[in-house]
Amino acid sequence: MSKYHSYLNNAQKLIKAYPSGMPFSLYLKNFFSSEKKFGSKDRKMISNLCYHYFRCYYLFDENKNLEDKIIQSVFLCEQESNDLLAFFEPTLNEKIQLQLNEKLTHAGLSISNSFPFIDFVSPLIDSSLLIQSYFIQPNLFVRIRPSKEKTVLNSLTKAGLPFKLLAENCIELENRTKIETVLKINKEAVIQDYNSQKVFNFFSHQPFSQAIKVWDVCAASGGKSLLLYDILNGKIKLTVSDIRKNILANLRDRLGQASINLYHQFVQDVSLQSGLHKTDLFDLVICDVPCSGSGTWARTPEQILSFDQNQIQAFQAKQKAIIQNAIPHLQSSGYLIYITCSVFKIENEDMTEHIEKNFSLTVLESKYLCGYEQKADTMYVAIFKKN
Repeated sequence: MSKYHSYLNNAQKLIKAYPSGMPFSLYLKNFFSSEKKFGSKDRKMISNLCYHYFRCYYLFDENKNLEDKIIQSVFLCEQESNDLLAFFEPTLNEKIQLQLNEKLTHAGLSISNSFPFIDFVSPLIDSSLLIQSYFIQPNLFVRIRPSKEKTVLNSLTKAGLPFKLLAENCIELENRTKIETVLKINKEAVIQDYNSQKVFNFFSHQPFSQAIKVWDVCAASGGKSLLLYDILNGKIKLTVSDIRKNILANLRDRLGQASINLYHQFVQDVSLQSGLHKTDLFDLVICDVPCSGSGTWARTPEQILSFDQNQIQAFQAKQKAIIQNAIPHLQSSGYLIYITCSVFKIENEDMTEHIEKNFSLTVLESKYLCGYEQKADTMYVAIFKKN
């Protein structure tokens, strides 16, 4: 049996056994940890076969052979000659540099079938470009921390890693670059998507004269807190909360690596209640709310398979509940930042309208940060000020 048959067989094995809902990257990591026989090239090939299949899942008739689906997915998702495709389908490999629409026509497929949630996408989004982006793996982005520019750029150059400086402190690298072996992550630079780095740009032009009280409501790994700390030159008193205790433990470690003193942290499902005393007030409240994640599905295409359109309304209900419980803790003239990584209008513009209609807040800025032309994630951010 050729190595290409082995790659294809293992990809099929992984796809069939994959438990929906688990991050596929973690599933792969566990699989390869137990299968020591695979080298780095083998792991990359098998991983790519699976991810290509996820990207093209809805294109194919469900009765089509899984092996054929994977091979055709390679043809659709790759842009350069592929050894496995050349082995199984050399005529397709010869056409691999065609544009995606040309490939789909050649294969007798329609791109309109690839994304079943198109009716929910915001009219402010270019749906055609968005869907095409789901066939391409986004790049890796790194944010350089203040005063670390020279150190970071010298380290990358010395290591011989190809990179592109997109802005004064934003670096673009190829996906799967082992950046942690070159840079001191969180101390010198932060792994953070291109558009995630831009969610607080509004405040880079709003200097505060003294340290402000900030509550990061759904803090997760703390990337937004770390970003705001750097933008405001450390002039914040930070409180973070999340529903997951283990995530907050990781966040504390991360902020420690970044030399950021955490003011307060607590475990809380803010969709049920705030978990704070009514006298706890903040100058700035960050609501990076749970959402469909549809703006990141190019990075995690396996999530498209398990998503149901009924979940969109469920996410909006949770978003409303979180906002309802967070806003009472906003100081007079304080700022609320509402963030999602969704492309769905229900979770974004409709929520912005809901907040303005039901609370004493005025929207100062609301926009999509579209990543489909930068091989990055797409996000939505709305900045409000309390009247």
